[in-house]
Amino acid sequence: MLRQTQLSPRTCAVFAACLGLCTLALPSSGSAALSLNNTRVIFDSDKRSTSVVINNPSVRPYAVQAWVNTLADDTSSAVPFIPSPPLFRLEPGKEQMVQINGLPTDLPEDRESLFFFNVQEIPQTHEASGNVLNIAMRTRIKLFYRPAQLQGNPLASLKDLKFSLESGKGQAQLRVHNPTPYHMTFIRLEIKGGGQHHSLKEAEMISPFGQRAYPISGVQPKAGLQAEFSVINDYGGYSAPTTLPITLAP
Repeated sequence: MLRQTQLSPRTCAVFAACLGLCTLALPSSGSAALSLNNTRVIFDSDKRSTSVVINNPSVRPYAVQAWVNTLADDTSSAVPFIPSPPLFRLEPGKEQMVQINGLPTDLPEDRESLFFFNVQEIPQTHEASGNVLNIAMRTRIKLFYRPAQLQGNPLASLKDLKFSLESGKGQAQLRVHNPTPYHMTFIRLEIKGGGQHHSLKEAEMISPFGQRAYPISGVQPKAGLQAEFSVINDYGGYSAPTTLPITLAP
């Protein structure tokens, strides 16, 4: 596996200086000026590359840096992807296609692997603005490496998820087992049945062949409970609601 090529801090500083920029990286995209055409990226292993389009709908130019990293959000972990171009200027009202090129890798072939595609925007500094601080915002979206042997629509695997209700240590929890090779991200997860209704506010993503336990309250373990849920699909949309039975753990 090859390491991601990173631009040195000196290179970034020189580029920013040429544009008259001030940088302060924040791990948030809540107020990002730039937008991406995807909310997630699927990289099929039988393809050499995929692409993301970055748009600048604002009235000011930005320097933009793009890179791929892991969940650890560091610059030292090896990743088999190199964005091109990794650093560029984006004028107001313009867009730029960034190609994500794949490198030789020994990632598992029986399941998806998770990475993140990062876009950092660096606004131009106006001389007349005095001591105003310009914030360099970052947008971070999931990138899923999908082996070629995983054929078909991942949504067809939703019926394979297993739900169980456990009561222990004074805290009930809903355990979800994912026996599929795909990552599952719930956008909605509810417990229904027996006159009960409970919505989980936050349900973190479940890795392939993994499981998670979500704490719940106000739900009595009774026969006939069901889980009704929707997940995020490959295009960032939502799946149709699926309903599956919940087993009661002994």
